[in-house]
Amino acid sequence: MNKTLARHPDVTGITAFAVNCLVFLLPFLTLITNAGVGLCSFCFLLAAIWCHRRGLPEFRRHLNDIRGVLTAFVLAFLLAGVTVLLHEGISMRNWEKPSRMLFAITALIVVLALRPARKALWWGLIGGAVAGACVAGYQRWVLGIDRPGGLMNAITFGDIVLCMGLMCLAAVLDFRGRQRLWPALGVVAGLVGMVATGTRGGWVAIIFSALLFLKYGHFLRGRFAKAAAVLVAVLMIGAYFVPQTGVSERLGQGVGDVQAYYTGGSAFTNVGVRLELWKGAMMLAARHPWMPTGQEQVKAELGELVAAGTLQPFVLEAEHFHNDALQMLVYGGIPGLLCWFGTLLLPFAFFLRMLHSHRSAPPGLVSAALAGLLLVLSYFSFGLTEVIFYSTRSAMFYALMLFVLMGLCLNAREGKQ
Repeated sequence: MNKTLARHPDVTGITAFAVNCLVFLLPFLTLITNAGVGLCSFCFLLAAIWCHRRGLPEFRRHLNDIRGVLTAFVLAFLLAGVTVLLHEGISMRNWEKPSRMLFAITALIVVLALRPARKALWWGLIGGAVAGACVAGYQRWVLGIDRPGGLMNAITFGDIVLCMGLMCLAAVLDFRGRQRLWPALGVVAGLVGMVATGTRGGWVAIIFSALLFLKYGHFLRGRFAKAAAVLVAVLMIGAYFVPQTGVSERLGQGVGDVQAYYTGGSAFTNVGVRLELWKGAMMLAARHPWMPTGQEQVKAELGELVAAGTLQPFVLEAEHFHNDALQMLVYGGIPGLLCWFGTLLLPFAFFLRMLHSHRSAPPGLVSAALAGLLLVLSYFSFGLTEVIFYSTRSAMFYALMLFVLMGLCLNAREGKQ
């Protein structure tokens, strides 16, 4: 028996099996069920309560490593709470998402205490990406649905399946020989799923991920691992030249929308609507840069701008501003924007520290850290053209995956998995 596990006789085979299943099911259920992420979140909470005698000491021991990330989520939680309490026009539901994202820290406690295998997460990502690609591909090319999204919005679906596929690139380091074909399959599935949904924001994530691998590609030891990274570029270029994928049509449409918007043509296009909303968001933010606002106030102020002829009327029909930073700036002011950015920047810095301070680290630490970087970078990229944190499911997927990967990094650094 592993010496580390021997110190904790209550970590039985059943317990190990259960925590590995939980880590596997988190990504696997995200795209194919409505309740998967919420169920996993609840199970992590119960597991953290069950193993708190071992988990809390581990948590405190690593507090210096995780302090920055924890602070970012606590500040976002506190700001949301203060905003709800001080402004009558803001619903208590605005506090729900930051609260649930903060409580996702229970996933970190569970991983530190029970030390699940990294491959449980990798297999979950592979399975989740493949399942998502099958759902989107079936809806797109069999049922003929132009913008398939399974059980959620097509853009959110395409973003998450791509994110899973990109993280599979990092998983290659934990596989050997022909087994590396499995994470490579996850990469391909993520790309296919994104193409099937027709989302264009994913291309930004691919470009940023490519830049990341130009910087840290030396961690991908072995020809097969490097070939997996190159595979992404080859497949996406190929998708552009295959008419049936619709990639070239969607990109060309986007360019045309921008040209029409700035040359006085119709603004009521996919990209034109975004540009008009971004214009309106900047105007609203300039009115109250430091104060949070509620939905009713935002709609009223947009209505004033529409009545004055400054904005097009269709902005009143939009649910959000199609940009995470502008969404937070309008509704939370500069404090809200900084809190949101902290939940991206500080986790990114954590994973960078894992790489920079352990250059001779085992592949397990490198794979988990790279996956964390890809997760954060993907969500930042998606947020440039979409409010990826608008959906509770996608926000909770980010938070839970983030804390699971942080725990895997800390465990791998100490040789515990």
